[in-house]
Amino acid sequence: MAEAEIARGLEGIVFTETELSFIDGQNGKLYYLGYPIEELAEHSSFEEVSYLLLHKRLPTADELALFKEKLVKNRSLAVEKIASFASYPRTAHPMASLRTAISEIGLFDPTEEDTSFDSLYEKSISLISKFATVTAAIKRLREGHMPVEPDPELSHAANFYYMLNGEKPSPEQEKLLDVALILHAEHGMNASTFTALAVHSTASDIYSSIVAAIGALKGPRHGGANEQVMKMVQEIGKPEAARGWVQGKLANKERIMGMGHRVYKALDPRAVILKKYAEIVAKAHGKSTEYEILTIVEEEAGKVLNPRGIYPNVDFYSGVVYSDLGIPTEFFTPVFAVARISGWTAHILEYTRMDNRLLRPKAKFVGELDRKYVPIDKR
Repeated sequence: MAEAEIARGLEGIVFTETELSFIDGQNGKLYYLGYPIEELAEHSSFEEVSYLLLHKRLPTADELALFKEKLVKNRSLAVEKIASFASYPRTAHPMASLRTAISEIGLFDPTEEDTSFDSLYEKSISLISKFATVTAAIKRLREGHMPVEPDPELSHAANFYYMLNGEKPSPEQEKLLDVALILHAEHGMNASTFTALAVHSTASDIYSSIVAAIGALKGPRHGGANEQVMKMVQEIGKPEAARGWVQGKLANKERIMGMGHRVYKALDPRAVILKKYAEIVAKAHGKSTEYEILTIVEEEAGKVLNPRGIYPNVDFYSGVVYSDLGIPTEFFTPVFAVARISGWTAHILEYTRMDNRLLRPKAKFVGELDRKYVPIDKR
């Protein structure tokens, strides 16, 4: 162990195999089960992508209809759960509320301790469905409103928008939210996915794994980064101030939020797609100021950062997308979780199909040995 090489942040460490997603960071490519993310964003739906991740294949029309039906049946929450959510402090971060809510749902699930594959699959569908309902309910209660009952006639994205805002989305808004959910559904062995698998490898219940993943996603270095981008936009204030603001930050060697990624050394393909749809909604609904600020920041910062392999990541445009959809900044990360639950559960199912080997890394010991204990009265 004295000569062990340390991989800081576990960089470069490979501990398992996966078919779920492949990231070509050098060329800015992302694939789910071999399908380019651009094709899925353009032609698929969040429901179909969730099926793809859980089953590792695209569904037939009948299979997709049945899958959607299952999601719809799992949307509703018991009245007592809503009452419990209402008791959460409004000062708490929404991710803390989501973490507690999912833990509560697991607590009252009689099948919680059943870790068989079939049971995990059914709970995965329930969690994918309920994440949207729980997040929307927490938002409404924090705003002093009663939660909105799910509409079984709406798609997952449209229903989520409806439960968040109390009104049905336009076709442009539905498509934008659907695309955002698709783009955030899966992204390899990121911190929250790894955390979920670390807990799952102990043979714990799926709710414990997902609660742990929520805790990891809550961090500003992971899911919380999109909140920091919107704080940057608010700090800049108006488009005409953007270039000077960027120049000042770069001169002081300060970070531009939403620029750069641990994996991508080229433009994040998700950022490209979100930028396209963000522009469509900004034009259709008149909320173009934030979008304009970001395009100027991207252009100005890119003059210095692009040659270094630093480009906008998915967080750069996701914030303005969520803002245009009427979602408050503090709920950006919970919305991320509403999408990523599909990836988390898919990885849990995949790891279950393997040997679900207990994750047990080592740490290099650098302390002293054979130290003599000194009684407390002589220290």
